[in-house]
Parts: sequence; structure tokens; C-alpha cells
Amino acid sequence: MNANDRFELLITPDAPVHYMLKLFVAGMSPRSTAAVATVKAVCEEHLAGRYDLEVVDLYRTPERAADEQVVAAPTLVKSAPHPERRLVGNLSDLPRVLRGLNLATT
Repeated sequence: MNANDRFELLITPDAPVHYMLKLFVAGMSPRSTAAVATVKAVCEEHLAGRYDLEVVDLYRTPERAADEQVVAAPTLVKSAPHPERRLVGNLSDLPRVLRGLNLATT
């Protein structure tokens, strides 16, 4: 999504909100694979067609941890829509993930 697309979303009433997400994991551990599965399922169920998800393996690109100020894995970063939110640790708690993404219905 480029700057013009983001601007159009801001000025177009009732435009669908597009989510920009990064999920930082540490290799293929059970916790990491569970986090990826949970986040992908939430995105497909609640944000179908309205999200970009980047999965970053900190074992392969450790410099990204410093660049993004990530201190633990798994960490889910929602950079858009604003405000930025970070969920750290157990991402298998579905209600917590929905609240963190501001998708909870109650």
C-alpha cells in the first residue's frame, strides 16, 4: 500500500480499514508455529482482504529485532491503523489477540 492509497483511506468515508502487521518469531519452535497459525487465522476470519502480514524469523534476520525494538518473541506489531500496538508473548489467547488488534466485539 503506497502513500496515495493510505491518503485515500483517510479521506474516503466508510473505507475499509487496512491492517499492517508484522509477526516476529524465533525459528520454528512450537510457540512460534502456534503464533503464526493463530495470527493467520484471525486475519483470515476478521480481516480478509484487508491486511498485510509479514512474518519475521529473528533467527534468520536478528538485526530486525534491534531495528523494530523487539525484545521477545513472539511479538505481533500492528503499525496500521494507528495507534501502533504490540502484543508480546502468548498469542494463542484468541480474545487477547482480538483486543490487541481492536477487533473484539465485546
